[in-house]
Amino acid sequence: MKGSYDVIIIGAGPAGLAAAIYTGRARLKTLILEKAIPGGQIMLTDWIENYPGFPEGIAPFELMDNFRKQALRFGAEIENDEVQSLERKGKEWLVHGRRDDYLAKAIIIATGSTYRRLGLEKEVRLIGRGVSYCATCDGAFFRDKVVAVIGGGDNALTEALFLTKFCRQVYIIHRRQTFRAVRILQERVAANEKIVVLWNSVVEEILGENKVEALKIKNVLNKEEKILPVDGVFISIGMEPQSAFLRGVVEMNEWGQIKVNRNLATNQPGLFAAGDVIEDCPRQVATAVGTGVAAAIAVDKYLSSLETN
Repeated sequence: MKGSYDVIIIGAGPAGLAAAIYTGRARLKTLILEKAIPGGQIMLTDWIENYPGFPEGIAPFELMDNFRKQALRFGAEIENDEVQSLERKGKEWLVHGRRDDYLAKAIIIATGSTYRRLGLEKEVRLIGRGVSYCATCDGAFFRDKVVAVIGGGDNALTEALFLTKFCRQVYIIHRRQTFRAVRILQERVAANEKIVVLWNSVVEEILGENKVEALKIKNVLNKEEKILPVDGVFISIGMEPQSAFLRGVVEMNEWGQIKVNRNLATNQPGLFAAGDVIEDCPRQVATAVGTGVAAAIAVDKYLSSLETN
């Protein structure tokens, strides 16, 4: 076993690193476990314009590197390991990683969510060059441009409506003849002159070498194909909470998001969660940071209560 800690934070995205800053300042022995590189899903964004305190915006890597340095400054440790499972050991939690095991009095789960992808050849390569998964994050970069939104649920229609604030025209590409979104969103889309819906259609290819230039679209009914010139494409086909390793351990909703109370505590003692992996958390850096901070404060209170009992 690698060691014993007051708190282990699983995930080094905005929520996890923000939590580590606060647990470190509280003089709690803190370990962050991250399976990849610190930063999380935000690293797929080209530029951050809506995080308070940076009026000119900031590069995701720079912001997250500052988070990381601040967490380290307050004594947090960062270990590169992928958590496989959690096991209750008396009043503590045993964390089973791919490389080692770790023991902690409290856990903050900040594993986030990942965007579902289409699986197209150029999709990943053109992220930040016309391919985006977040209209709130990147919409302003497409002022007076033509873009497409792929999807038919609440989030897809909300993204399309948001993009009309900036874009000249917005296409919604949906594989069915009807939307899954709530009726009020459907009505707003139908009433918006900037939005054109392409029903019964799927994207077969993203065209462009150094940036998105067009989409190759196929009608699923008549099999007709056409090229749709666009400056950007927003893929909105859902999110996958990174919570599979916790099935049977904590209470989740039907989508795999972790249920927490107002103190960010799960239904298990000593187990807290923050950021995009929890239920009803807006997928923004600022809200992830806020829940991370709240979870850290709750952990400090929880550990203090253990000492007095």
